[in-house]
Amino acid sequence: MYRYDEFDHTLVAQRVAQFRGQVARRLSGELTEDQFRPLRLMNGLYLQLHAYMLRVAVPYGTLSSRQMRKLAHIARVYDKGYGHFTTRQNIQYNWPALKDIPDLLMELAEVEMHALQTSGNCIRNVTADQYAGAVADEIEDPRIWSEIVRQWSSLHPEFSFLPRKFKVAVTGAPTDRAAIAVHDIGLRVVRNEAGEIGFEVLVGGGQGRTPMLGKTIRAFVAKAHMLSYLEAILRVYNEYGRRDNMFKARIKILVHEIGIDEFRARVEEEWEQMKGGPVELPDGEAERIAAYFAPPPFEELPAVSGIFEHAKTDDRDFARWARTNLVAHRQPGYAIVNISLKPIGGVPGDASAEQMDALADLADAYSFGEIRVTHEQNLTFAHVRQDDLYELWHALRPLGLATPNIGTITDIIACPGLDYCNLANARAIPIAQQISQRFEDVVRMHDVGELKIKISGCINACGHHHVGHIGILGVDKKGEEFYQITLGGDATETAALGAIVGPAFAYDRVADAVETLVNTYVDLRQDGERFLDTYRRVGLEPFKEKLYAAH
Repeated sequence: MYRYDEFDHTLVAQRVAQFRGQVARRLSGELTEDQFRPLRLMNGLYLQLHAYMLRVAVPYGTLSSRQMRKLAHIARVYDKGYGHFTTRQNIQYNWPALKDIPDLLMELAEVEMHALQTSGNCIRNVTADQYAGAVADEIEDPRIWSEIVRQWSSLHPEFSFLPRKFKVAVTGAPTDRAAIAVHDIGLRVVRNEAGEIGFEVLVGGGQGRTPMLGKTIRAFVAKAHMLSYLEAILRVYNEYGRRDNMFKARIKILVHEIGIDEFRARVEEEWEQMKGGPVELPDGEAERIAAYFAPPPFEELPAVSGIFEHAKTDDRDFARWARTNLVAHRQPGYAIVNISLKPIGGVPGDASAEQMDALADLADAYSFGEIRVTHEQNLTFAHVRQDDLYELWHALRPLGLATPNIGTITDIIACPGLDYCNLANARAIPIAQQISQRFEDVVRMHDVGELKIKISGCINACGHHHVGHIGILGVDKKGEEFYQITLGGDATETAALGAIVGPAFAYDRVADAVETLVNTYVDLRQDGERFLDTYRRVGLEPFKEKLYAAH
């Protein structure tokens, strides 16, 4: 994985020193909260419903065991003993004291971590496929290009004060595991007809109060020109994006208002002026960065492990976990292991300090000391020997980290909602807990199969409800919590925005509504269809009819 160079170390150390002075001025009263706000946001510090919240960047979701131990230490010393992994492949601490933040940031810097650009109107943490460098369908490792974008965008003088926040995601495979269509810029690694590797570039995706899917602005951009093309897009957005209305300031609104063809024409005109200039990636730089992501020292192993196959035969619980939580690896004899942070009745995405410490130890023992954070609020060990899977599973069970539910109805994405966030209209966490408890029977859970529920406590859509197979949005009705349901959303390469079913449901009726939808799907499905397949075949009406007849 990538290691900081001298520029990274200097930049982060200087920023921590600057922020220490700013915090001291705020604590002394020299700065008001309004004056302090833009300064803290530039350092990833939010003021939420009950306390400050610090968002720590995990670039493209990759952590070392050393870094995970530091995150555990910070949870234990500066917070209430846990952290919350987010849909941006970050971790959030919900209870740090303002006076401690500079020391916390200095400790992060010791393990090459920071909170820069996790907030504010800048280019945020670049996200990528959690299976990068491990999965068989990959054309090229997206972490290489995510790191290049990170270096280019960090404190970029032109793009530190954009009209609005800006999010970039990269996928290295035809299968989109990074949700690129709902990002301001999405990059998909592709091969052109000549066999050259480059990027399809999508622009103008996003969720929130005006959800939109990104549109292809260029079908192929060569690697050498990737940065200059991104810079051209950002310059056009910086010039023409609206700053008079924050609800219309995202690039998706600009693309929608002037049209993708006009937006493309402006970008191409800008690009022609800079292509081949100093913005381009220097010769040899991609190869230098790629060396940081070289494959680990894999062993030569049989494609199928007898130990693994026998364990699945002998232990039904292990077989169920293997069915949902493992993904095929490109290297014979290895597997990709997904570690669920969604225990039945738990808080989606939360991990305790004890769990983080234990995961660091297990990563050292079984996965070359590396952990991945997924954009669906789980963790991944990308490189585990099949021979070790049964032993690893046994180690995860007492930690509460072996729930066999990845991609199922209880693998729910949920934002912090009204339990923490001052923007929320309704609670999201208790709804997720109720639904997971309703479907805790593992046999039923696996029979229902792939079904992605995503819950947001407000229209800002931090829970990605727009792209949930079942999306749930908290709304306020005269001071009471209600929940609007959408169906048919999808964040993959077949991306779609969910359709609103009808009137919202009261807090105590949401789990029943979800059960009705699931039962309707089970009655309608054919030939092993997933929920999304059935929905696309029959449409909204059969679900709507059953839902409102039952409730």
